[in-house]
Amino acid sequence: MKPYPFTAVVGLPDLRLALVLSSISPAVGGVLVRGEKGTAKSTMVRALAGLLPSVDVVDGCRFSCDPTAPDPRCPDGPHDGAQSHRRPAKLVELPVGAAEDRVIGSLHLERALAEGVTDFQPGLLAAAHRGLLYVDEVNLLHDHLVDTLLDAAAMGRATVEREGVSVSHAARFVLIGTMNPEEGELRPQLLDRFGLTVEVASSRDPEQRVEVVRRRLAYEADPDAFAAQYADEDARLAADIEAAQRLLPAVKLPDDALRQIAEVCASFEVDGMRADIVTARTAVAHAAWAGRDEVTTEDVRVAARLALPHRRRRNPFDAPGISEEQLEQALQDAQPDPGPEDDGPGSGSAPPQGEAPEPQGGEGEPQPSPSGGQQKTVGAGETFKARVFRVKGTGEGERGRRSRAITDSGRTVGVQPASVREGRPHLVATVKAAAPHQKARGRDGAGLKLRPEDVRYALREGREGNLVLFCVDASGSMGAKARMREVKSAVLSLLLDAYQRRDKVGLVTFRGDAAELALPPTISVDAAAARLEGLPTGGRTPLAEGLLEAARVLRVEEIRDPRRRPLLVVVTDGRATSGPDAVARAQAAAGLLAGVTTIVMDCESGKMRLGLAADLAAHLGAEHVPLADVAAEALADAVRARTGRAA
Repeated sequence: MKPYPFTAVVGLPDLRLALVLSSISPAVGGVLVRGEKGTAKSTMVRALAGLLPSVDVVDGCRFSCDPTAPDPRCPDGPHDGAQSHRRPAKLVELPVGAAEDRVIGSLHLERALAEGVTDFQPGLLAAAHRGLLYVDEVNLLHDHLVDTLLDAAAMGRATVEREGVSVSHAARFVLIGTMNPEEGELRPQLLDRFGLTVEVASSRDPEQRVEVVRRRLAYEADPDAFAAQYADEDARLAADIEAAQRLLPAVKLPDDALRQIAEVCASFEVDGMRADIVTARTAVAHAAWAGRDEVTTEDVRVAARLALPHRRRRNPFDAPGISEEQLEQALQDAQPDPGPEDDGPGSGSAPPQGEAPEPQGGEGEPQPSPSGGQQKTVGAGETFKARVFRVKGTGEGERGRRSRAITDSGRTVGVQPASVREGRPHLVATVKAAAPHQKARGRDGAGLKLRPEDVRYALREGREGNLVLFCVDASGSMGAKARMREVKSAVLSLLLDAYQRRDKVGLVTFRGDAAELALPPTISVDAAAARLEGLPTGGRTPLAEGLLEAARVLRVEEIRDPRRRPLLVVVTDGRATSGPDAVARAQAAAGLLAGVTTIVMDCESGKMRLGLAADLAAHLGAEHVPLADVAAEALADAVRARTGRAA
């Protein structure tokens, strides 16, 4: 079945342009496509492969070497005088669950031990050379694999260091990742390494939506006939891309354009120099696409709109984006005598940076409460570096940075049982397993006679990501403005820590006479931060209901995601005032959470303290942490005080 035609996709001009520019110049560094589900992200990427020019490759080379300029370090080389053939550019898709060996390649262990031969088995990076590498849901891929992909995309080479053997091969490809921000963000340092980014959303225009459905149904009814309708348009676009690729080396980047790029990047206060370099490469590619041999202001403008939005994130909870007015002002500031073509909507002064629209309703403004009385919303204060809380024991969960776990990476701590046939081979253990059988197997020379059952695999200890479930008291006793601000700052700091450690997070709140799951467990820490920021307070304290809801959520998650061990953070002053026998019911509910690693963040304040949160921690078998001790600096001060060192 033919893929959906690229030119048949309705709308999405920015995505179309970003994909085309990356195809013209892979040195741009790829495209990250951010958007809600069902917005044709994957459809456009898969269709792009059909527009790329065919490539000449050396016969028998697993690394797709160009016969006119073969890689001198190709593991299958040298290729002097080798025959070649022409084939279409490849689209290689990298599944989210791919193992590291599948991505970067692996060493054939049996041949290495038995024959002393370095037989490198290429991975997906080699397969994508001179083509497209597509990662759907790239934000769900392990960070170390994303880092490897971006390194290869930026350097044009992949280097594998494995079992004392180093192999390097060319890996120039157009890297395209798609993601739904609702399912979690990439870390800022990984975002920065994607060349371009595009935000896509479904159209709200009924006529355009009708056309999308009409074309999709026509394609599903007869894919070949539908593709034939757009074959000429696709062919013209492919020819234009090939022409731009030929023109690209001749495009000049004058000093005036370079000054504009520097002015724009400085204006938006992006970190480092990668933004300037990517913007320059993109501007050159756009000039080639427009058929010009010199970069103009329009090329810089387009490049900045695609290269800078995701680099403006100052912290993990900031939304990407740039101000069009500020962009226009920066372009004009770089020109001593701007021409009429550069006058635009941004010719006036740019609005002051950092201003945000006034929120509806003032901070602490009373609002109706479904539980009776009034509720109010208090914003969070400044975040800080939080203490690291870990789940007890050693797990086997998703790779992360919080708790000890047996993983497929990390330091080697032993050898897997002989029945376990996964992970990286353990060379010493393999040799020991095979050595006693060499005489029986008739070995009479160098090299081991190795059998599959001899291979042993390393047992590695690393870190795992956990499910961090926050159970937050939002009752009236927590409603003091200063205290709630401190509570939200502490929880937000813990959320930031969870983001950095690749945890899954959830949020349960309780007030009045009930508890609710404000945010089901998700890897989108941004969503948790947004829910926390708008959390109102007021009413009685249904502590038992909060603990019961937390226990229910953990039971469900144990079925849905059994590999993630939970860490429960109960944020409360320990009071229980809702319903009959509130304290006894809370203690009974605590018994349902036995065995769960729990932190009780004690929010009680004032001179007269009842110590109720400490009593709750005792019933939960939890660590009791006063609110003031959540900060890492508070822990460091306590350690220094105990050891007698000066602060």
